[in-house]
Amino acid sequence: MLYHGGDNFSGNLGDYRVTPLHLPKSLVSHPPNITSISLLICIQSQNDYICQWVPKTKAYLDMLLEREVPSDRSCIICGMDGVYKCHGCFGEPLFCTSCCRTQHQRLPFHQVSQWTGSFFEESCLVKSGMVIWLGHGGNACPWEDDVGESALFTTGEGGSDDTDAEGTFKGPNAELCTKDAHDLPTGMPFIKNNKAMTTIVDKSGVHTHIVKYCTCPEAAAADIQLFNMGLFPASFIEPKTAFTFNVLNDFLLDNLECGTSVMNYYSKLRRMTTSVFPHLVPDRYWELMRVARQWRKLKLLKWNGFDHEEKEVRLGDLALFCPACPQPGINVTLPAGGTTEDIDTNNGSDRQTPSWLYTRSLVMDGNFKAKHLHATNPANEVSLMDGRGFMVGDAMYKEHLAIAKDAVQRSECNNHRAVNLANASRHRLEATSIGGCACARHGCFVLHAMVDFQKGERQMNMDYALCEVLKLNAEGIRRVLTFYDVNCQYHKHLQERIADSPLLKMHGELEITPGIRLWHVHGHQDSCYVRYASNFIQGAARIDSEIMETLWAPLNIISPAARGMGTPHRKECLDYQMNDCNFMKMIRMTKSLCQKYKEAMKGVAESNIAFEQLNDTADADKVKDWEAQERLAHERRRHDPTVMDIYEVQLCKAPTRKQQELRLLTAQGRRPGEACQRGAATWLAEGLAIEEAQVTLQMDVRKLRHRSTDTQRLAIGC
Repeated sequence: MLYHGGDNFSGNLGDYRVTPLHLPKSLVSHPPNITSISLLICIQSQNDYICQWVPKTKAYLDMLLEREVPSDRSCIICGMDGVYKCHGCFGEPLFCTSCCRTQHQRLPFHQVSQWTGSFFEESCLVKSGMVIWLGHGGNACPWEDDVGESALFTTGEGGSDDTDAEGTFKGPNAELCTKDAHDLPTGMPFIKNNKAMTTIVDKSGVHTHIVKYCTCPEAAAADIQLFNMGLFPASFIEPKTAFTFNVLNDFLLDNLECGTSVMNYYSKLRRMTTSVFPHLVPDRYWELMRVARQWRKLKLLKWNGFDHEEKEVRLGDLALFCPACPQPGINVTLPAGGTTEDIDTNNGSDRQTPSWLYTRSLVMDGNFKAKHLHATNPANEVSLMDGRGFMVGDAMYKEHLAIAKDAVQRSECNNHRAVNLANASRHRLEATSIGGCACARHGCFVLHAMVDFQKGERQMNMDYALCEVLKLNAEGIRRVLTFYDVNCQYHKHLQERIADSPLLKMHGELEITPGIRLWHVHGHQDSCYVRYASNFIQGAARIDSEIMETLWAPLNIISPAARGMGTPHRKECLDYQMNDCNFMKMIRMTKSLCQKYKEAMKGVAESNIAFEQLNDTADADKVKDWEAQERLAHERRRHDPTVMDIYEVQLCKAPTRKQQELRLLTAQGRRPGEACQRGAATWLAEGLAIEEAQVTLQMDVRKLRHRSTDTQRLAIGC
């Protein structure tokens, strides 16, 4: 038999309780090798594990019920009567009141239950007399007169063995809390409507605590003291609500990975606080939504190094860009002279620096699921980012839209929705969708290049996004590849639209090579394939340019929740989601690029062999002629894409039957002879018609049954 100690089992079998796995008889009679044994251990399915657990159900259930009321209720610290069970500590140990207060002074957000004499009832640490001190690292302020336990609770152990007397409320606000206690069901793990309490929201639930501030002469303000202890205040003068850094980080991660809205997340926290009466938990939904925005901004400022020195936060400074795309002065040094055609002087060789090394590859697209409703009070909204991330700045973008010419056009290619519905209006929506750019090779969103669409996917929107892209760390870049679904229409008058706008700028020497994504190009006319597919663009590499479709997928998770947000809040959520997408690309980029490099080297070798074989069979003069045509086509394609039609396969379709018959009739008519004489073409046509009639008659006869009707037989006879 074999012994299996888990998926990652290692060590001495004698040190573990292991389960024997019996081998089949066929394997016992013929012992397998080590490889066969390893495969046998790893082939257990999920159903196999379930089958092993089913007989243990009763034992697990008994143990679960035994944990509800342990036989020994002694305090794990001092051995006295354990009246508090902590659900946050490992193993859910029992504590007496004093030990519970002492042990949780640095763990104030654990959930506890209190013994009532017959069962453990949900409670909170504040009922044990715990006080949270601020300003001295969690210790009591030396200027505070009362440094003992909370004055709201009595001290001294009660005489009952069943209940904890220290949990009885006896403070100066006892009357108010007694009234509140009557308003709430018993066993609530929080205290409501008490001015002495501060509501603190943690990822373990909603807690109420007594918070004592430092009263030293040079003490910081109340909100600063809270923040210094890892609590983000909801207000700044007399804060009564705070959020732990843990809950804010947890919410941002939930929002990124699961698309959890603030409402759903806080609803979960209320149910974690008490599963029976979650609707009675203090409602801090609006506070969490506001503080989460502030926390998100602080995290971005910290990550991007704006705390160590005073400097202006410029457009796009709070976002991450692709580290592999060429950025002169950052990850690449342009050749001497500032152009990509100069000789590479860095290594002294005579070869020219390849221009594709300094070429930006961009993909442009729109996402019609990222809609946004009109804001209720747009004048009162406050933006915390406003162009510092991926969404463009509001003021300049609106100014551009106000002066840009809204040209209504129809697609001259196939019936493309992006072109024909560009001016479709949606009156209930402030933004019908979003659009922008990403790097085509690595799939990273480009900073400050995402725009809202007010109608459809209009050219004025994408013009602004493209011009913002070309400003980003592009000093010295002279060639850009752009892939867009409708580039055959969009690129025609791009230079004219930019020249007519006072707000759109583009370097005069910049060469833009338009392309269409490989999957979408097949929905165009056949001529668009050789003119715009990446397979026919030098330096485009092996890309399909469809990567932006994969980038929209995680963004679509939060789009429904962002639909009804305020305009700045929605943009901040989209910025954070896109920034996280770029970050995940960055940390995985090394492995991805290494894998692609291996595939590319293998593909180049195979392609060279196939090309050489084909080249050897071709006529040498024709090869020279083709090379000259190719060179000329690539030089002229910027101004005239039709020169790429030389790659179009020239196919002569076989004539149809009617065309062949007409040709024969025409040839017969030219022969000398009588005008009324019938030619061979007519004779062949009649013969084919008779043959078709015979086939049709045979099919009709087969359809007749033994008891056919007179009508059917008459039809055959006719």
